[in-house]
Amino acid sequence: MEFLRWLKGIYKKQSEPDTMKYLIVGLGNMGADYDNTRHNVGFEVVDYLAREFEVSFKNDQLGDVAEFKYRGRTFILLKPSTYMNRSGKAVRYWLQKGKVNQKNLLVVLDDLNLPFGKQRLRGKGNDGGHNGLKDIDQFVGGNNYARLRIGIGDEFSKGRQVDYVLGEWTTEEQEALPEILKYAADTVKSFGAIGLTHTMNAFNKK
Repeated sequence: MEFLRWLKGIYKKQSEPDTMKYLIVGLGNMGADYDNTRHNVGFEVVDYLAREFEVSFKNDQLGDVAEFKYRGRTFILLKPSTYMNRSGKAVRYWLQKGKVNQKNLLVVLDDLNLPFGKQRLRGKGNDGGHNGLKDIDQFVGGNNYARLRIGIGDEFSKGRQVDYVLGEWTTEEQEALPEILKYAADTVKSFGAIGLTHTMNAFNKK
């Protein structure tokens, strides 16, 4: 009996989420056709983090994955390879494989409803018409996870929304992008280091 209790205790510890691990998911679409497009700003944020910590993405199950440590925390960066609108399966898989608690999940995505360069961090919320979030909601069982929305603006004429979202950054936007990506990357690091509430208070001002 003692051995069985010991074995169950070991199994429980192995299966429990690691509170010091964070899954940071950048939403976007794989492929050269989507590089430098507004819809892929989530990819660009996690790419920025990978460069900052000098880690490389490796192709793995359902996505490209990289990992770094910061202030005692482990950050798993994920770029789902399932295309934007089918991101949920990859997110659920890496939550389970990485033994990451859902409260330590942060999804980074583009947002038409925010002016270009403005960002908003929230602990939960509706999908706002974003099909990537909608799919994640279905796979993780609701919308109770953090998301960092990066504003891409809405400077498009009627009926041209898809072209705008999938269009490349303008020259002016491209010039402003490094500062925007750095601010978002700093937000991600803060989310892991000091938590959601303090990070919202510090970074939702811009």
